[in-house]
Amino acid sequence: DFLHANDMIAFLRENTQLHMAGACYPEKHFESFSMESDLNNLIKKQDAGAEFFISQMFFDNDYYYSFLDKADRKGISIPICAGIMPITSAKQLGTTITLSGSSIPKALTDLIAAYGDNKEDMRKAGIDYAIRQIRDLQENGVNNIHLYTMNKTKTAREIMEGVYR
Repeated sequence: DFLHANDMIAFLRENTQLHMAGACYPEKHFESFSMESDLNNLIKKQDAGAEFFISQMFFDNDYYYSFLDKADRKGISIPICAGIMPITSAKQLGTTITLSGSSIPKALTDLIAAYGDNKEDMRKAGIDYAIRQIRDLQENGVNNIHLYTMNKTKTAREIMEGVYR
C-alpha cells in the first residue's frame, strides 16, 4: 500500500511507537535519476520521521565521505550509519553488486584476484578489508557503523575484535 518509503515511515510514525531508520545509498539508489533526486527522497524520509539512516553497503570510503558532505549541504541532520559488508567469497561479490549497485575499488578486485580461489584465505582477506575500512571511517570521525554479516556471528565477532584490538 506504500508507494515510497517516506509514506510508510509517516504511517508508522502516526500509528505506532516504533523507532524508524531509513535506507540511503552513498552512490545513489540504482532507480534514482540523480544524486540530487536521491537526496530529495532522503529529506522526505527525514521529514516523515526517520530517526537515522543506514547506508547501503559500500566498499570505497571516499563515496561515503562525499555522500555525507552532500547530505549535510542538503539539510539532512539525522545520523547516517555506514553500512559495511565483508566480502568473504568471490561469488558473494557478484551477488552483492547486483543487489546494491556499489562500485568495486581496485584494492578489492585485487584482493579477490589474489585470494578468490582459496576459500579460507578469501574469508580472512575480506574480513581484513572490512576492518581496515572501519578503522579508516573511525579515524575520520564516523562512529555509526552497521555490519552486514548475513547472520554470520563469527564474522561479526572477528571484525569487532580486529577493529578494537
